[in-house]
Amino acid sequence: MKTLLELITIEMKEAFEAAGYDAAFAKVTLSNRPDLCEYQCNGAMAAAKTYKKAPIMIANDVVAGLQEKDCFEIAEAVNPGFINLKVKPSFAAAFLNEMAASEKLGVEEMETPKTIMVDYGGPNVAKPLHVGHLRSAIIGESVKRILRYKGNKVIGDIHLGDWGYQMGLIITELQKRKPELPYFDENFTGEYPKEAPFTIGELEEIYPTASAYAKEHEEYREKALQATFLLQNGHPGFRAIWNHIMAVSVADLKKNYANLNVSFDLWKGEADAQKYIPDMVEMLKEKGYAHYDEGALVVDVQEETDKKEVPPCMILKSDGAALYDTTDLATLVEREELYQPDEVIYVVDKRQELHFVQVFRCAKKTGIVKPETELEFLGFGTMNGKDGKPFKTREGGVMRLENLIREINEEMYKKIMDNRTVSEEEAKKTAQMVGLAAIKYGDLSNQASKDYVFDVDRFTSFEGNTGPYILYTIVRIKSILNKYQEENSLEDLVIREASSEFEKALMLECAKFNDVIETVYEETAPHKLCAYIYDLANAFNKFYHETKILSEEDAEKKKGYIALLKLTKEVLESCIDLLGFEAPERM
Repeated sequence: MKTLLELITIEMKEAFEAAGYDAAFAKVTLSNRPDLCEYQCNGAMAAAKTYKKAPIMIANDVVAGLQEKDCFEIAEAVNPGFINLKVKPSFAAAFLNEMAASEKLGVEEMETPKTIMVDYGGPNVAKPLHVGHLRSAIIGESVKRILRYKGNKVIGDIHLGDWGYQMGLIITELQKRKPELPYFDENFTGEYPKEAPFTIGELEEIYPTASAYAKEHEEYREKALQATFLLQNGHPGFRAIWNHIMAVSVADLKKNYANLNVSFDLWKGEADAQKYIPDMVEMLKEKGYAHYDEGALVVDVQEETDKKEVPPCMILKSDGAALYDTTDLATLVEREELYQPDEVIYVVDKRQELHFVQVFRCAKKTGIVKPETELEFLGFGTMNGKDGKPFKTREGGVMRLENLIREINEEMYKKIMDNRTVSEEEAKKTAQMVGLAAIKYGDLSNQASKDYVFDVDRFTSFEGNTGPYILYTIVRIKSILNKYQEENSLEDLVIREASSEFEKALMLECAKFNDVIETVYEETAPHKLCAYIYDLANAFNKFYHETKILSEEDAEKKKGYIALLKLTKEVLESCIDLLGFEAPERM
């Protein structure tokens, strides 16, 4: 269905044309002076130059044709040429009833859906998730859901770091500790053990120990590099260890991402791209795209319009080793072969922008992706502490993600138990849901590209622009609907004309939903969805405080209120689902 803004714009275009002016001037926007009107059109100001007439004269001509329209309660021309509009309550009610009866609340799916890959997550295996992994997971998950809501086929890929030097370090440290294991016996011909020779806890300790030791001991470092080389060239024992590392790590990652309500369609990593590298390198050489520069194989990606130098995309180091550039290009080869995406979106730290400029240009220049394939870099800023520096533990170390989640959940549990309205068991479950909303909304309410301060006290507050405030609003609506449902049906309810300014304000906020989704989709901007639901929650709470809903004596009027609340709840719940969290039944 068309959005409310589109319907008003259609009427405005007809009025402009009827008055003898070009419909291109009939753009309608939300009012920037809500104290004066709900919508506005400034087209007469722009048309004045074309028609050599005073803007107010043009505005008066157009307004004359709006008086008989069904959608406007007020349409007036205001000096020096603005057109101020207020929607008829009956028109707003009819629009909301159609919206309530529509699939996806009237949001139209894409006429030509796309296949879109979202590359997010990107943790290294054998290491615990820490707060630095939070933004990619939260933003990527929301972007994936928003793209899907518009009817696209969206494939989320975690893109694990699972093939580099860290693997050689783990193998070398394991050999040092347990040389008797069959993986290190070159004469071993039997089956390797099915059980891993380490737990996730041991694995997470092995890597930093090996990494620190290698920095101080050259011989150990050389051995780790050799182990990496042997692994990547098919050493059976080392491959078996690698399979154990992957199994143990991925099981732990799945558990941690599930706690964030984040899921991936593909659990692929750099290792999956390896088999595509040799043919890709050969193609780049054969077609003359790649050349040697000081022993390294590179592809030039500098363009004439660049104001700064863009270094060549390095395909192979002088020793023949592959790099991130190589792996990311080979991953695009794999994605093209297996999924033929129309678009690939990378949700990555914005400090990696140059790397992706090089990779994207190389992929386009060399035909690794089709000319029409969109490659988008969605770079995010850092999550900082109150001191403005990257978020750390109280001791100054990098905070594990599970510890951060636990801290937030404990804070929410205390606040919920202070109210003493629910059992301890229910409070714990509710605390997890509200804690997740606090984390996700706290992150997503900021524009992705900007750094932000992670303030636990502010994010867990039930007041202000926070996740808990949004959930509290939804729970309040649920409570009213449940009380009404004890004696009445929630079926076949009809939204009526607004009987107060607060009811109308809530209706118009609900009516913005379709427009907001279009903007959020077009701009890949979850923060605009957060801004919308905050406005909607505020509009509901003002209506709630100014209106006797359940004690309203006029039964039909009460039904209209309940129908509006039911739609408000559905809009809010649809939005928080797109942000990646949900509301409890009680708080």
